[in-house]
Amino acid sequence: MKRTDRELAAMMDNFARVLRGAEVRLTPQRLEIYRQTAATTDHPDIDAIHREVHRTLPCVSLDTIYRALALFAKLGLISAVRPPGRHVRFDANLAPHHHFICTRCGAAVDFEDRDLDLLPIPRAAAALGRVESRHVEFHGACTSCAAGAPTPRANRVPAPRPARSPRSIGTRSHRPYIKTKRRD
Repeated sequence: MKRTDRELAAMMDNFARVLRGAEVRLTPQRLEIYRQTAATTDHPDIDAIHREVHRTLPCVSLDTIYRALALFAKLGLISAVRPPGRHVRFDANLAPHHHFICTRCGAAVDFEDRDLDLLPIPRAAAALGRVESRHVEFHGACTSCAAGAPTPRANRVPAPRPARSPRSIGTRSHRPYIKTKRRD
C-alpha cells in the first residue's frame, strides 16, 4: 500500500535532516533509494527497490542500493524485516509497531498494539542488558492465504535449484585440472 503524500513528505524531511546531522552527502541516488523504500508500507525487498529506482535513475547499480540501505540502517532510518526463508525486506516506518508475517506468501504487515507495547520486560531479557526497544513478530497465514487465495507472484518462494557438481560449472578453462591416466 502506498503512503500518502503528506506521510512521505514528512519521512523525506526527516531523512534529509538525519543525513545532514550525520554529515553524509544527500545525493540524488540516496534520495531516490530512500523515497522508494519509504513510499510503500509493503516492506519492499532489494529487487523491488532496485526496479523502482531504475525507472527514474537507470544508472544506479544494485551495489549502490545495497550500500545505501546499509547506511540508512546504520543511521536508524530503516530496519530489516526477515521473513523465514525469504529475502530481507526493508521497513522505513520508525514509529513503534509490530509485524504479522505470512509464512505462505511472505507478506509483512505493520500493526500497532498498546497491550504489546506495555508488556513488562522479561527478567531473562533484562539480565542480558539494557533493553532499548521491543518488537513483536507474529508468524502465520494471512487472511488471503488462509482463505485459499493464490500466492501473489511477487511473493512466491522460488523452487530450490538442484545442486550442481563442480564439473558442470563454468567452461572447461575454469574447471579444476584433473590429472587422469592415458589409456594406450
